[in-house]
Amino acid sequence: MPEKTTITLPNGTKVEATAPVIISASRSTDIPAFYAKWFINRLRAGYCVWYNPFNQKPMYISFEKCKVVVFWTKNPRPLLPLLRELDERGIHYYFQFTLNDYDNERFEPNVPSVEQRVQTFRQLSEMVGKERVIWRFDPLIVTPQLSPRDLLIKVWNLGNKLKGLTDKLVFSFIDINGYRKVQSNLVKETDQFSKESISQAEFTSEQMNEIADGLAKCRDRWEQEGWSIELATCGEKIDLDKYGIAHNRCIDGELMKRLWTDDEELLYYLSYGKLPDKASLFGMDFSRPALSPEKMKDKGQRLLCGCMMSKDIGMYNTCSHFCVYCYANTSKAVVLKNRGKHSAESERIIE
Repeated sequence: MPEKTTITLPNGTKVEATAPVIISASRSTDIPAFYAKWFINRLRAGYCVWYNPFNQKPMYISFEKCKVVVFWTKNPRPLLPLLRELDERGIHYYFQFTLNDYDNERFEPNVPSVEQRVQTFRQLSEMVGKERVIWRFDPLIVTPQLSPRDLLIKVWNLGNKLKGLTDKLVFSFIDINGYRKVQSNLVKETDQFSKESISQAEFTSEQMNEIADGLAKCRDRWEQEGWSIELATCGEKIDLDKYGIAHNRCIDGELMKRLWTDDEELLYYLSYGKLPDKASLFGMDFSRPALSPEKMKDKGQRLLCGCMMSKDIGMYNTCSHFCVYCYANTSKAVVLKNRGKHSAESERIIE
């Protein structure tokens, strides 16, 4: 569990705050694309406010103990000039960069073009290193007009533009039946689904295996050409081991251990789930058995999610990409209503 601390608000009031070691920014909205200045301002202030989406109760989140930020984004470009501040503060970070190709389908109406996003991907990879930029083609979507083969061609073409810029491709199959608002938006915002066909739009086992087999062949071809890339699924039940495709951990302690081998405090946390006690002579004792990944798992995520514990600081109904498959927005109208309330100086994303 995250440690607790006390912060002082601008009016002098002292309040209790959660002080996570790992911050997720964010599964609920695209902070790098739309709230980059807000994020840096809150980092400077030392805290932000997160509202529970179920009961709207506020929680203060302190950056006091933060050692790693995992960014989720479709367009990190606004954040790139600000990354130096995280470096100066000694805060590590890596990116889950969703780069799909649904330009023709208009599934992501407010993201930059594929070519612009490829350029941004290249720039980011060259800035921070390919190990810290994970490519996501997420979610995969089939329609009567878009077959598994069509999707594989899209992935192949994109991969050829990203050679050497990342070490991993993560993908998932769209979950339609689990989210009523996703069903509604796909029918309302696209011409590829109807009320009658939407419930049959889930991937079949045969289609999943066709995709997995095709992606494995893409990977093997890229490896022959000198680009080694790992394939993994996000939050999927299906076992694709026979294709060499693993179940992913997006908030990934093993990746952090490989990336930041010289940060002993972080390594200790990743092994034991707490920072070392600096007041104790034995605060950095690595001799005892480390916690298993199951003990470090984020209990607040879906059962099939492999992520380790972190604190997400995003808010639902605040992302202006308006992706038609999004589970985090109720509707475009709700986001537009909220968008005018944002201030880069506010404590939370939407006041």
